[in-house]
Amino acid sequence: MPTQLELALEVATTQCQRWKNRKVRYRPPGEVFNPSCAEVVRLPERDARAFTLENHYSGSFPAARFCVGLMVKPRLGREYLGGVAVYSVPMTQSVIPAVIPGLSPSEGIELGRLVLLDTPEVGVSNAESWFIARAHRMMRHHLPEIRGVVAYCDPIERRDASGQLVKRSHTGVIYRASGCTFRGMSSPRTLLLTPDGQIASERALSKLRTGDQGRDYAEAQLRHRGAPPRRRHEAAVDWLQRLRADGFLRPLRHPGNLRFCWHWRKPHGTAEL
Repeated sequence: MPTQLELALEVATTQCQRWKNRKVRYRPPGEVFNPSCAEVVRLPERDARAFTLENHYSGSFPAARFCVGLMVKPRLGREYLGGVAVYSVPMTQSVIPAVIPGLSPSEGIELGRLVLLDTPEVGVSNAESWFIARAHRMMRHHLPEIRGVVAYCDPIERRDASGQLVKRSHTGVIYRASGCTFRGMSSPRTLLLTPDGQIASERALSKLRTGDQGRDYAEAQLRHRGAPPRRRHEAAVDWLQRLRADGFLRPLRHPGNLRFCWHWRKPHGTAEL
């Protein structure tokens, strides 16, 4: 019997993924993108953040370094923001050398978010690959030291505490169509999910445990998702243990994310070998 990952890979090869209001949608293949109605622009982080938080299933925004927007100009109607690519700081310094051997941490960046709306203009096949190519080009123009981009896809669906599906499988079909290289899977790990089916960021939980900068925001995020408040004089470590014991944070064993990369052998502005 095929595994969930194998089924996801099979289904995803025939569908085109889009987003709206944090809900994933799939469009049939064969619809053609018209680039004459689109323009790629550098986007202020505040605009990229607002768009991503409104539309991406995660409801979160990474540590951005460079943001690109896909502006759409319909024949009838007003111009609107139809997509966002967010290039972000990888989780650790070891990510870039591990995924793209030969590159130092400073020579790589992560495509932390890629979100396109499900609209008639951009909710079609090949819009993402067109956008990715031009977003990469713009990013490299402004960050010429970058020689590689890594991207991750979570191949496992996720459900909330009531069993409702909140995230379908993501298998990187568009990345493969955009000329990237598959680099295997990241290490298996155990995730902690909140009742709404979202991942409690390990980076944020670590800040709470250690008392590092950002701990107040991390606590506020858990409270926003429905966590009970800390008791008087209750240490953060004890609070997190209580959230696990009470079932607010539930473990999910994860096989690892799919890893992809784009690698340029020369810095931007020099001839490729």
